[in-house]
Amino acid sequence: MFGITDLTSYLLGTVFIILLPGPNSIFALSVAAKQGVRAGYAAAAGIVTGDLILMLLASVGVASLMRTHPEAFNWVRYAGTAYLSWMGIKMLLAKPQTASDTPVNIPSSHIYKQALSISLVNVKAILFFMAFFPQFVDPTYDRVPLTFAILGMIVQAVSLAYLTFLIFAGAGLSRRLAGKQWLGRWLARLTGVLFISFGLRLALSS
Repeated sequence: MFGITDLTSYLLGTVFIILLPGPNSIFALSVAAKQGVRAGYAAAAGIVTGDLILMLLASVGVASLMRTHPEAFNWVRYAGTAYLSWMGIKMLLAKPQTASDTPVNIPSSHIYKQALSISLVNVKAILFFMAFFPQFVDPTYDRVPLTFAILGMIVQAVSLAYLTFLIFAGAGLSRRLAGKQWLGRWLARLTGVLFISFGLRLALSS
């Protein structure tokens, strides 16, 4: 159907991959826990936009370019490491709020740009899309670009469904954390540690 050779296997693989913890999902969850559903969807919009850009880059062969020029891949990889680690350090060093502090609402546009940046520095995703999609494309189909578009739409739909679950889970967590500032501080620190670990994992990956 539409040049997709094994839709069931593709769906199962997509779900499994999206459920793996990563900086995108952790960021959406933490934003929703701090500022609610609207802010969470601003993060989701940035993530979906970033993934779409990466899929387009993969489709035009940027992954092949990075394979033939490892220095380009390394430059982007280390830039992503620095960005994720910087965000993690900011979370660790953030000044704890006291009961008298007025909650700081970060504009949705800023959250969107942060989420977009986090998604775009995940250069490994370009290589993933380049390696994953072709396995399920019938090369004899006369509309291969349409096949790639449908595969991409499926990824985005599954991703958005999962992000929606995380956003509402985060918003529910926010209500439970109300009045428990010490727990909120530890959650922020844990998120910071996770971001630093994501950055280090990106730096050490080959």
